Amino acid sequence: MGALEEIEAIKQLKARYFRLLDTQQWDEFGDVFTEDATLAASPSPGETFRGRQEIVQRVSAALRGATTVHHGHMPEISLTGEDTATGIWAMYDFVDLPQLVLHGFGHYHEDYAKQRGAWRIRRSRLTRLRLDITRK
Repeated sequence: MGALEEIEAIKQLKARYFRLLDTQQWDEFGDVFTEDATLAASPSPGETFRGRQEIVQRVSAALRGATTVHHGHMPEISLTGEDTATGIWAMYDFVDLPQLVLHGFGHYHEDYAKQRGAWRIRRSRLTRLRLDITRK
């Protein structure tokens, strides 16, 4: 595969991440991550989930009963090796929970690894520029 095809495969990976998250397909959602992945995307500062299993458990528990919409835009993807890459994505998220509604804006900063021919997220950190929360 050439560089453009590898970058497109990473874009497809991130699209799957958003779709599987919003449709709460948790088994498939876990497969977008490496086994040793880390995810720091919680509105709670400093909270990091470690490992595919913990990511799926904690995200699915946090979003139980929620309706979510996540959009990723304007990816900046760099191939850093034959099986590694980095990316930054502008993002918007809408999370409607029983107790509150959240509108968030920011950027995902990510590292990717290609394993057994498929790209996966190894590290994902969400930095928020703005977070609007309305209590119900």
